Amino acid sequence: MPNSFGKLFSITTWGESHGPAVGVVIDGCPPGLPLTPEEIQSELNRRRPGQSDIVTPRKEEDRVEILSGVFEGRTMGTPISLVVRNTDQRPGAYEDMKEKYRPSHADYTYQAKFGVRDHRGGGRSSARETIGRVAAGAIARKILAQAGVELRAYVTQVHDLTVPAAALVEFPTLAEIDASPVRCPHPATAAAMVERIKAVRAAGDSVGGVIECRVRGLPPGLGEPVFDRLEADLGKAMLSLPATKGFEIGSGFAGTRLKGSEHNDAFETRGGRVRTVTNRSGGVQGGISNGEELVFRVAFKPTATILQSQRTVDVRGAATELAAKGRHDPCVLPRAVPIVEAMSALVLLDHWLRQSAQNRTFKF
Repeated sequence: MPNSFGKLFSITTWGESHGPAVGVVIDGCPPGLPLTPEEIQSELNRRRPGQSDIVTPRKEEDRVEILSGVFEGRTMGTPISLVVRNTDQRPGAYEDMKEKYRPSHADYTYQAKFGVRDHRGGGRSSARETIGRVAAGAIARKILAQAGVELRAYVTQVHDLTVPAAALVEFPTLAEIDASPVRCPHPATAAAMVERIKAVRAAGDSVGGVIECRVRGLPPGLGEPVFDRLEADLGKAMLSLPATKGFEIGSGFAGTRLKGSEHNDAFETRGGRVRTVTNRSGGVQGGISNGEELVFRVAFKPTATILQSQRTVDVRGAATELAAKGRHDPCVLPRAVPIVEAMSALVLLDHWLRQSAQNRTFKF
């Protein structure tokens, strides 16, 4: 089904931006995992609106409730249902969108596909749907952490401001990433990014950028060729996120400018196991993890909803103009960081379970 993701660790998200609630049902979580709402809440707090002056001012606590699947603080192996109530709904701010299509948004395409749509903040196409992904990802991340896997996503580019290539050699800490509201671990670039976002927000405009994600501690062997290659499932996961327009892993598009003799990752034995001298493959070869650090990047477009008058058409096809109202992110990247991490954790845990089921080689 199109609202479900994963094979053995699967999730189904539900709910609309201005409906009563949003949530997720998780199936396939192993039993006996200690789990509290607070562990899930910590990740939702990083995603929630209103956390700084460069994101949407919508005031939502995004307080998670565990409805099923957990008993006496431990998972039972049964479906886990999580819900977050919407408390700061203002559907009246979207009344113009009932008759007019927002440029580069999902208004027209949802109408064309289903013949009906929820115009309140985009309904199902709103990034508020990602609450369920982050909540489920928090559980997947905890399981992976028990196996020594660490995930870090962070902003490397906003508009034309980019972190210097040599500035992010070390695996950044969570404190370094969250030290700035833009979630860029390079302080000087982060400060410039914040000012750029504030400037475009004051002009009623928006900007996009790039998030990089790095994962260390993965064993070799994850990935299911030929169609469920690890990078293929990661690409699907990332491109399923609102506002995404590109995905690349390892050297990505830059690798096209190298020769094979320059790009190949030579093998060596290091620490008693096979390693690569370089990591232009980004931790994946032949669709399977090779034990090196997983490195990929996701491109996000400028937020489609802007507070400027734009040309459009109404539901009858007549030319008109639309100046959006409501509360919107001038740049989605700061709040997208935990979403990218969550989707990474969901893909990696699902593939870990699949590898364990097939070969019985990995244990938690």
